[in-house]
Amino acid sequence: MRTARRLAGPVAAVVLVAAVATWWGSSLLPGSYAVTSMGVADPGRPEADAAVLARLRAAEHGTRGHGAHAGAAATVPVDRLRTDRAATPDVRVDLAAGEGRVVLADGREVRGYTVNGTSPGPTVEAEAGQLVEVVLRNVDVEGGVTLHWHGMDVPNAEDGVAGVTQDAVRPGGTHTYRWRMPTGGTYWYHSHQVSHDQVVGGLLGAVVVRQAVPTTDVDTVALVHTYAGRRTIGGRSGDTRLDLAPGRTARIRLVNTDNGATTAWVDGGRYRVLAVDGTDLNGPTPVEGRGVEVAAGGRVDLEVTAPADGSALRVSLPGAGVVVGPVGSAAPAPTRPPVDRVDLLRYGSPEALGALGGAPDRVFEYAIGRRFGIVDGRPGGQWTVNGRLFPDVPMFMVTTGDVVRMRISNNSGEVHPMHLHGHHVVVLSRDGVASTGSPWVVDSLTVEDGHRYEVAFVADNPGIWTDHCHNLPHAAEGLMAHLMYEGVTTPYRLGRDTANHPD
Repeated sequence: MRTARRLAGPVAAVVLVAAVATWWGSSLLPGSYAVTSMGVADPGRPEADAAVLARLRAAEHGTRGHGAHAGAAATVPVDRLRTDRAATPDVRVDLAAGEGRVVLADGREVRGYTVNGTSPGPTVEAEAGQLVEVVLRNVDVEGGVTLHWHGMDVPNAEDGVAGVTQDAVRPGGTHTYRWRMPTGGTYWYHSHQVSHDQVVGGLLGAVVVRQAVPTTDVDTVALVHTYAGRRTIGGRSGDTRLDLAPGRTARIRLVNTDNGATTAWVDGGRYRVLAVDGTDLNGPTPVEGRGVEVAAGGRVDLEVTAPADGSALRVSLPGAGVVVGPVGSAAPAPTRPPVDRVDLLRYGSPEALGALGGAPDRVFEYAIGRRFGIVDGRPGGQWTVNGRLFPDVPMFMVTTGDVVRMRISNNSGEVHPMHLHGHHVVVLSRDGVASTGSPWVVDSLTVEDGHRYEVAFVADNPGIWTDHCHNLPHAAEGLMAHLMYEGVTTPYRLGRDTANHPD
């Protein structure tokens, strides 16, 4: 009995160590895998659809992934979901990505990434409906690069996600993107290879689709990015000037490329919110003394009018601003961000939502939480989606034409800006309160801790689409799921033994 008692402790310790080692080993991701093999297929139908579930179970036990065995329907790889390569482009742009010393517009030097030698890179501009071709060349970015067209519902092959829709471009290599521009709007591009490092380091730029008939006298981009702890607009810290005669109007296209939301407001005048995430609002009204949130990754277009008395106003953000007025006019003193905010759930005039306001074909839950776990060998507090750790998170399954509703909730203790690739969603409600203003259409939505949103969209862009937090370190830590169309496959691989690392 004494011997047994003496052995009990060491045996228990060995058993515990073995259990922990097994747990740790089971968390390791394969060295190379297809994104379609990860996660748990979610058909998004509360009432069991026997046919769909049977196909998904067959996919899970098949040779590779959810999309490769979607019933008897023909499959299509993502690299075939692309824009016609034979047509002559209306606009052609060459973008060269580099790594090293970055000289900003305000003269400061930082380490990071450039596009055509600058950061931010050049703005890609075109008119609605034009065919755009962008040739990306990797000059010397050792980790490889891609370009993701943030907020643009491009064909899946043009989405720029390493290991999902393309291979990362190695130094000396090139990749060509093609798509037709949507209706007028404000977007941006950034790397989706090691994005938590390359985007912060400045591998990005704006995209503008010009309206056929301008609605303001002047139209300008104000791209917000923080370099080495200092906020800039267009790479310039402090104030940027926009010369505008009294009584003339300007569209200020705010692009927030940082990992957290920011607030914009106007000192010395009023403004209207013309558009959010590339979509015009219906019936925008004048705003004074209130701020408007710009989500991480999001865009907000503001209309301002230069004061009739010849003075200037300032479009303000914490740490930076755009002074608008005649040459030599004095800018108003900057103020603190207003306590009151524009509530986009109620701003503007409502419009009918059509199919999006009716009964959905699919209903998904995207519940964000946090708990202790081990992800790819890393122990600690981990993000969860519907209680699961990466990579065992939902693969939201749809078919073309489905009307989809998604309930996004956050009980993780932190704020998450959620970004769905390839689609825009309309916000139906927040915390159970229905939208009563202009249709609020977004691709980047701030979901604060303790809040929940219901959104809807039409599944009208076949592919495999990332649905992740755009606080990019959170995405790198596993806060990432996917929207997947049945029958779509991918020839690309990701993992530590590959050159593709999309986070």
